[in-house]
Amino acid sequence: MRKVEICGRKVPAIGIGTWNMGSSRDTKDLQIATIRSGIEAGARVIDTAEMYGSGDSEILVGKAIKPYPREQMFLISKFLPSNATKKRIEKSLDHSLKNLQTDYLDLYLYHWRGITPLLETVTALQRLQDSGKIRAWGVSNFDTSDLEELWQLPNGKNVQTNEVLYNLANRGIDFDLIPWQKDHHLPLIAYSPVGSGTAASHGKSIKSDPQVQAIAQKYKVSSYQIMLAWVIRNGFTIAIPQTNNPEHMKDNIAAAKIKLTASDLRLLDQAFPAPTKKQILAKL
Repeated sequence: MRKVEICGRKVPAIGIGTWNMGSSRDTKDLQIATIRSGIEAGARVIDTAEMYGSGDSEILVGKAIKPYPREQMFLISKFLPSNATKKRIEKSLDHSLKNLQTDYLDLYLYHWRGITPLLETVTALQRLQDSGKIRAWGVSNFDTSDLEELWQLPNGKNVQTNEVLYNLANRGIDFDLIPWQKDHHLPLIAYSPVGSGTAASHGKSIKSDPQVQAIAQKYKVSSYQIMLAWVIRNGFTIAIPQTNNPEHMKDNIAAAKIKLTASDLRLLDQAFPAPTKKQILAKL
């Protein structure tokens, strides 16, 4: 199973996303079972945010991980730009910790950049790390210019990841952001790594693309698993797909065992070409 080093730990390259989870009473038990299915299959990274269901996702994750040793988990949550000030950030973190039923986060991410001066936010994050309430901090939805600015700030180089939208249909970051992060040894977390499964690139569906289907048949796996294997192909990316189906969750985690060949990658590049110029950072 492919692993990625992040925050000094090696974790499986496919984790668990929880966007749109936890708010429906009718599906909570199934969603808890789904998260546990992923953990049992080997997942360790679980990504959530205070914004997801206004805390419902965090509460769900807290319940789902209760049977497991906390030190085995790698918990990520995110704070909103409105809470990025030195006065609000710790209160926001404390609320997330309470929801998750834990006394620390492995990684705390700035969900996207707002109007608070970046230096103020970074200084506050470093203070939280020094206090032990978070083991590390990172950012999300930062483009190359944002990371360059961050890198110049005191403690800016302590950033541990950038979480962004990345899949076969949305690979604009291959032009400049991924090379920058590789050069600076900054791991990537890919959200929405299969899109909707039907997301189109140049008018084509990923899931139904003949090349994707042919490669899936070659390995006797699903098209979704090939999409995930592609996202983590570079050895420094963690994918966090979301599902409400325990069996799909197991398949997601198993995709970390698929090693695409150079020939496979060429075929996928032909079907979904890499960008040839700078693109605006795609976001959801």
